[in-house]
Amino acid sequence: MSAPSSGGASRDGYGKGLLRLASDPRVVVLEADLGKSTKSCHFRAEYPSRSFSMGIAEQNMMLVAAGMAASGKIPFASTFAIFTERAFEQVRNGVARPELTVHICGSHGGIHTGTDGSSAQSIEDLAIYRTIPGMTVIHPSDDLSAEELTVQLLDHKAPSYMRTARNKTPRIYNESSVTELRIGKGALIKEGNDVCILACGVMVNESLVAAGLLSEEGVSASVVDMHTLKPLDTTLIDDCITRCGCLVTAEDHSVIGGLGGAVAEYIATTRSAPLEMVGVADKFGQSGGSSELMNIMGLTANDIVAAAHRSISRK
Repeated sequence: MSAPSSGGASRDGYGKGLLRLASDPRVVVLEADLGKSTKSCHFRAEYPSRSFSMGIAEQNMMLVAAGMAASGKIPFASTFAIFTERAFEQVRNGVARPELTVHICGSHGGIHTGTDGSSAQSIEDLAIYRTIPGMTVIHPSDDLSAEELTVQLLDHKAPSYMRTARNKTPRIYNESSVTELRIGKGALIKEGNDVCILACGVMVNESLVAAGLLSEEGVSASVVDMHTLKPLDTTLIDDCITRCGCLVTAEDHSVIGGLGGAVAEYIATTRSAPLEMVGVADKFGQSGGSSELMNIMGLTANDIVAAAHRSISRK
């Protein structure tokens, strides 16, 4: 495995978050034969009567979850990110259109998944779920933030999609700072005045590394964990533009329709500011170690540094 040895995987945080929600009898957990991978298995082990294994039938799982939501339950349904895409029609018409509160978790998202290869690397899931009216879209950066944001979904009155990662990454937060996170509000985790880097998921850590490299060059960079892509924290983006004058987005996702697309849509209709996007180009992934693929796909701290310089030059 090419994952860092310290920190935790955001999928682990999802599993721990479910256990913290178990005291509410309305919470039910559904899985599509991948509970050990998505970490919903921990809830199943402790609360088998409120856990439902639907087999390899993602479309059915989403509609069962919709029925449970219509009956007063709060369903959390998980599988691999790439397999949630099989159930797009059911999520759209069975969950979101009738405005039912079902919380979907897609694990193993992005190129960072590594050796599973392109067929298993979902680089379009965030874009897909952003298009569904009323859908909240979340991509935490570490295990602690995934746990906290999962817990907050208990009182979130809208359907949601949370993407988690397989591999461990260094923690961005600690037990104290993570409690300040709120769904729909980005987190400013490093302040700077020359350029603002807006990142999500595993790219938040890469952005912090990039900010350190930029600092060595005399460039002051802000770093924002934009864990919620929808609704987007436009107030924070406005603040970043006022303070820094230019932006970079960084995501382990296609540059089409993800975080970069969301920020571009906003600033194109409101405020003018240079924007450079670091993400997966218009291509599929491939099989390899996580670090190797991040290099190949241009998702490293050095790529963020280069994008920051381009953005600054366009002020």
